[in-house]
Amino acid sequence: MLPLAVDVARRDVLVVGMGRVGAHKARLLLEAGARVHVISEALRAPVPAGVASLRRRSYQPGDAAGHFLVVSATADDAVNDQIVADAALERTLVNVVDDPARCNFYFTSVHRDGDVIVSVSTSGASPSLAQWIRRRVQEVLPVGLGHVANALREERATMHARGESTELDWSARVAALVRGLEFPR
Repeated sequence: MLPLAVDVARRDVLVVGMGRVGAHKARLLLEAGARVHVISEALRAPVPAGVASLRRRSYQPGDAAGHFLVVSATADDAVNDQIVADAALERTLVNVVDDPARCNFYFTSVHRDGDVIVSVSTSGASPSLAQWIRRRVQEVLPVGLGHVANALREERATMHARGESTELDWSARVAALVRGLEFPR
């Protein structure tokens, strides 16, 4: 696996199945700015606010077309097989929850503080372990790192505008900005 951060903002994504896990994946995608479309025969969990479309029916061949990524949150192997086949034809990213062998990407356990994102993966082996690790990391990070990221973004943009290189050792500046941040209890 190669961990990457993928910008899904303003991209169409499809979530198939609206149980607890499907609703959670839809919320994560919405928080990242995606246009989330849902197909689900049954609504076993509340549909998150902000979903772009909801089709109350079963997945049909070809439904993956036009989507940047697809999440299958069904327990139906035949449906999952169809979704994986369609995603392959479309060259679309696909995640079949709790079935790493059918995925070409995994969701990670995420801690966010503004634009600072810490992501933990076990490559699909154990989402519970990834969540445990993420909680431990979150406990030791100071609150406010997002503000530090914003300050550094502005400083780098100013340097770029002056034609200066930003390829230098930023460790002292980072340390100065982080100094004084409070740690969670």
